[in-house]
Amino acid sequence: MHIRRSPRSADPLARPLRPRRHRRTRTGGAVLAVAALLVSACSSGSATGSPSSAAEAALAALPKATPAALTAYYEQKLSWRGCGVPGFQCATMRAPLDYDKPDAGDVRLAVARKKATGPGKALGSLLVNPGGPGGSAVGYLQAYAGVGYPAEVRARYDMVAVDPRGVARSEPVECLGGREMDAYTQTDTTPDDSEETDELVAAYQKFAEGCGARSPELLRHVSTAEAARDMDILRAALGDAKLTYVGASYGTFLGATYAGLFPDRVGRLVLDGAMDPSLPARRMNLDQTAGFETAFQSFARDCVQQPDCPLGKRADQVGTRLKAFFRKLDAHPIPTGDADGRKLGEALATTGVIAAMYDEGAWAQLREALTSAMRENDGAGLLFLSDSYYERDADARYSNLMFANAAVNCLDLPPAFSTPDEVREALPEFEKASPVFGEGLAWASLNCAYWPVRATGEPHRIAARGAAPIVVVGTTRDPATPYRWARALAAQLTSSRLLTYEGDGHTAYGRGSTCIDSAIDTYLLRGTPPTQGKRCS
Repeated sequence: MHIRRSPRSADPLARPLRPRRHRRTRTGGAVLAVAALLVSACSSGSATGSPSSAAEAALAALPKATPAALTAYYEQKLSWRGCGVPGFQCATMRAPLDYDKPDAGDVRLAVARKKATGPGKALGSLLVNPGGPGGSAVGYLQAYAGVGYPAEVRARYDMVAVDPRGVARSEPVECLGGREMDAYTQTDTTPDDSEETDELVAAYQKFAEGCGARSPELLRHVSTAEAARDMDILRAALGDAKLTYVGASYGTFLGATYAGLFPDRVGRLVLDGAMDPSLPARRMNLDQTAGFETAFQSFARDCVQQPDCPLGKRADQVGTRLKAFFRKLDAHPIPTGDADGRKLGEALATTGVIAAMYDEGAWAQLREALTSAMRENDGAGLLFLSDSYYERDADARYSNLMFANAAVNCLDLPPAFSTPDEVREALPEFEKASPVFGEGLAWASLNCAYWPVRATGEPHRIAARGAAPIVVVGTTRDPATPYRWARALAAQLTSSRLLTYEGDGHTAYGRGSTCIDSAIDTYLLRGTPPTQGKRCS
């Protein structure tokens, strides 16, 4: 979230991210406890509410272009019931598995909401998505947005989330079992010779074959465009004439895609940590590699100022020493105390470091983990960071985050590389972008080459002409969604307002900047977007 880029993910945004005030759910000790909270089941059942007359008005307002075959989906009534988390209701929504063949069957999507809490006039529904692709929006709503968004926003809006098709509770894509994933996440992603290259290719092939075998039909219909169309069905089912939405990271691509498909149905859209939909996969991966280097350099400057930095006293030493440590782990993995006997090799250590780049609040934890690994031969800290990134619990159970991430991204864009030789040719460019992470992230970009389903999407610009003002938010030192992407998306959207956070970390809303939060809250509550080019720190 997502999100984040896994060393083995097909896309940079493999991880759902929580804002700073919910920081511990990503990299701190509460990660597994929160994960347990997120698994509460949602299903349809006896109604505790029904669409109001506003729903009828929303349906009547649908453009004539809405295919008659989709009418039943747009007119469906959601049956709400409790779903194990106090204050929240859940339901199941139907959408066509294949929008080109609506009669070919349904996909069932998990929806959750928390009703507006205030006595004032409600503003309708506010849909949230934390990114990924593959991040559970329902989990994010229940663990953070529904309780942690500003009180005034929660008072005026019904807070709503839907797990996109293939994700978490919405008929999840499945690929590998827990032990198979353990092996997969430990595969060397910086092959030194042809034998190690063959092993990496075999791991990618096994992953892809597992997805194809376990989710053969669904795998063809988990694109971002289809998920955006699902959101429009949900908008109508909720009784809203227009969509109000806050999307983070990959959620910005989902929101921008919606705006491109349905510009006349755009209400108040916030796209935080923006992606550039016009980029091919190779360029996207290269840009993000540079983004991680930018974040790492910020970490390096901070690290050498701390008394416990294990990577030297000068910022220009930090990358060299970390890379040397990775090479040492490649040859000689170290113990972790893991019950399943996993050792810390280069792959898991790299993932652990990358995980901490998403939030400067995790830098102290990273320094401690590196100190333990480099000076005490104890890899437990870095393994914990890696496991939290992959959403692996103590019983070797993984969420479907990485499966859905690859499934969506390999469908949305043609692969960055088709063969190992193409990766080798690109290595100098990737290593220039990031001396520490470039090699591994270049090889990670080979994943989609072996995908069992051909990509249906292409890079494209999104103008969304006729849409209401859309707020695009970018962070200047964002590792996962580089700031240049926010500028690029804002330049494409004809009604955009670019809002800039000058700082570190992934995404900006809810990360402690009063300037950012005030601008977004004012937009959501009063419909007044920030002035074009507004900058905050």
